[in-house]
Amino acid sequence: MKHEVPIRVNVVDPLKGVEMRVQRGRDELLPPSKASAKKLVFDLEITVDISSNAPNFLGKYAQGPKDARFIYVNSGTYAGQGNAGWSRRAKLSLISIDRKQIDETLANKGSRIEVSVMGVGRDGGPTCASVKDLVWNVVKK
Repeated sequence: MKHEVPIRVNVVDPLKGVEMRVQRGRDELLPPSKASAKKLVFDLEITVDISSNAPNFLGKYAQGPKDARFIYVNSGTYAGQGNAGWSRRAKLSLISIDRKQIDETLANKGSRIEVSVMGVGRDGGPTCASVKDLVWNVVKK
């Protein structure tokens, strides 16, 4: 049983002057649906197979092996910004999204699963590597 589940990624306080995009497949990039100095918003849909207890995230936005799927948020040159001084990717794990959240989102039209991450890492550059302590929430659109 495969379903399309709406996902929103909020990048809070992105680094000024550095582009960020969500990676789609190997080389496509999704620009933010909303952008300000305080927040970048990425809206996308991920295909989820819920034929077993553990959701299996599929489609072009789901990267990595089945038991460790994630979304890439690219920055700088990886986001298509040729003159950037940065080339980074942040991994947002999908594994902590559980079946209950998927079912709730599908049952409530107008809901989505959402996460917020800081746009700047500890070193002062764009956030990168595996982002820790992600909290995915089901919210109304």
